[in-house]
Amino acid sequence: MVGYLVLENGEIFEGERFGAMAVDTACEVVFNTGMAGYLETFTDPSYAGQGIVMTYPLIGNYGVISEDFESENIWAKAVFIHELAEFDSNFRKEGNLNKFLRDYKIPGLTNINTRKLTKILRESGTMKGYVTSDISNMPEIMKKIRDYEVGHVVRQVTTKQMMSYGKNNEKQVVLMDYGFKHNIVNSLLKRGIGVTVCPSNTPANKILQLKPDGILLSNGPGDPQTCREEIEVIKDLIKTDLPIFGICLGHQLMALAHGFQSAKLKYGHRGPNHPVKDLRTGKVHITSQNHGYYILDNSVNPEIAEVSHINLNDNTVEGIRYKNKKIATVQFHPEACPGPQDSAYLFDEFVAQL
Repeated sequence: MVGYLVLENGEIFEGERFGAMAVDTACEVVFNTGMAGYLETFTDPSYAGQGIVMTYPLIGNYGVISEDFESENIWAKAVFIHELAEFDSNFRKEGNLNKFLRDYKIPGLTNINTRKLTKILRESGTMKGYVTSDISNMPEIMKKIRDYEVGHVVRQVTTKQMMSYGKNNEKQVVLMDYGFKHNIVNSLLKRGIGVTVCPSNTPANKILQLKPDGILLSNGPGDPQTCREEIEVIKDLIKTDLPIFGICLGHQLMALAHGFQSAKLKYGHRGPNHPVKDLRTGKVHITSQNHGYYILDNSVNPEIAEVSHINLNDNTVEGIRYKNKKIATVQFHPEACPGPQDSAYLFDEFVAQL
């Protein structure tokens, strides 16, 4: 079945539909530069509200493996690829990508020019788009694109109730769930730390009743400035002396809670190949990233905090350490799986403070 991606600038990409072929949807169109890890990408809650362009030309070649999921759902609203693997092969595979997307009602487009599409997004910036099989009524499609907003998607992806892992472990951490990836929990469990996952808007007094040894602020989707209630909770948590570690959206929310400012990147950082320099050690780490917003370096108050990491591609802030507090945050994903493991040491530093 022929399908189309219509961008907000009016450009149309024609391709072949797969996955949920009857589903038409608006989305924010972004690109990911990963050569592998499409399962982790599609199940990452940080992609809620977005349609993902995979720049690697062949997707689906190792099928679907539930063990590799980062959550229980596909959070991407659509998937755009150059070529869908005709045959998938892996000794762990449980199914194919086409059926996987169809089961979760996610539309996909294959046989489209992902190179051209990515260049447009790089040059013009992230755009909204619409996936459809019928472009006969373009005024209506353009209205749907204009009206679409990603919105406060954290409330869509967060857990509805507390969940506990490793209850009998000596040290316990509360993980604030803004859209956490499973490997964050796994990274703590393998270090002997128990984890209680809490909904994003859990009041600070309820969190402290759990008597945690530390707090971890998770990754998540959307504009951090929409998370007003979550920021207020973090302001209360800052008043404690507990060690706090923030990842991705958690990094941004901690900064906003301190009065720093965020802004939207032109086309975001999404992929497992971003060089980041640790300013304390001078070492450069290859990191996995997935975010469309960043913290303005000139808004970081030097009396409160210092920039700890920078992105060597564009010099944006990638980490902040807070003075006189056991608080550190990073914009990238030290738990990335698959992906580079260079920055896993950050979990060790956090655990050492508990």
